[in-house]
Amino acid sequence: AEASLGLTLVGFVSALAAFPIGLMVDRIGPRLVGLFGAVLMGITFALLGTATGSVANWVLLWAVLAFATFWVQPTVWTSAVASRFERSRGLAFALTLSGASLAAAIFPAMTTYLVGAYGWRLAFTIMGALWGGIVLIALLVFFRGAQDQGRAQRAAAPAPKPDLPGLSLKQGLTSFSFYKLLAAAFLFAFTALGLVVHFVPILTDFGAEPLAAAGIAGLVGIFSIVGRLGMGLLLDRFPARMVGALAYLIPIPACLLLLFDGANPLSQTLAAALIGLTVGAEVDVIAYLASRYFGLKNFGGLFGCMVAALSMGTAFGPLAAGAVFDNYGSYAPFLTGTIVLMAFSSLALASLKPPPFAAHGAAPATPSETPA
Repeated sequence: AEASLGLTLVGFVSALAAFPIGLMVDRIGPRLVGLFGAVLMGITFALLGTATGSVANWVLLWAVLAFATFWVQPTVWTSAVASRFERSRGLAFALTLSGASLAAAIFPAMTTYLVGAYGWRLAFTIMGALWGGIVLIALLVFFRGAQDQGRAQRAAAPAPKPDLPGLSLKQGLTSFSFYKLLAAAFLFAFTALGLVVHFVPILTDFGAEPLAAAGIAGLVGIFSIVGRLGMGLLLDRFPARMVGALAYLIPIPACLLLLFDGANPLSQTLAAALIGLTVGAEVDVIAYLASRYFGLKNFGGLFGCMVAALSMGTAFGPLAAGAVFDNYGSYAPFLTGTIVLMAFSSLALASLKPPPFAAHGAAPATPSETPA
């Protein structure tokens, strides 16, 4: 619990900062925010190698790291991508956010090697330098959103700020779609992250050997990449709200397999694959829908609220799963609750009206999307 406390702290603090960071991205562009974040994140991650072993020191180090995560939230990357892609925005989001899945596949093995070769303290330093250096170079060379392009042009020759289509902050914050997306994001992250973080102990609770459970859990990461890319293609070709609603239902059969046949290795494998397919797409779905329902004018601020909901779910979902097991001696009640909450999150997306900013051109906001 003490070791995991840092992740909960990061999730909670990131939720508080998501909206103001989104507003900052809208005002100064994602490039400057991302550049600052890359440097800060690399340094603060390396500082974890100075841990002394006391809880107070551990929490302090994670608090510093939490501040660094302000500047590298999904809002920064999705804001730039949304401003550059129209026809294939779903696939663009999927490819961008697949970086997290790729990192989940590469860095654990790399970290294990570095710890064995150089010790855990130096491993933190090397990982921080590698991440910060690679990302900083990529941002300097390639990363510019439409907001940044407009800022650069105005610096060379004063010109009006690019008039991006979209709702005002007031329109977005007072629309029914905003609160439906907010609820869907929180409920899904709360349950899905609880499943993912506790997936190995869930399998061992149903009788799997620890080593076998760890191998099966690895399928979640593999299928998350498949899910992200597939979801991106589907979002570009079919009504996004229905694609998202169906995607948010996929973990339900996974939970049912575990509840009614959890000791069967085949059921465990299918459950891991199903969970991975959706876990790889939850941010993509919300980011895509936010861009279509709110437009790009204030996308950073409004999507920042969605990131806050996702972060809160990420922070407290795993804690809730652990608390359920501590109180009931089984994960079965959490799996049952997951089925109910995921059904509600799917319903929230399915009940959305057609988006006012459809693909291939922005349409004006419909009355239902303006302030209620």
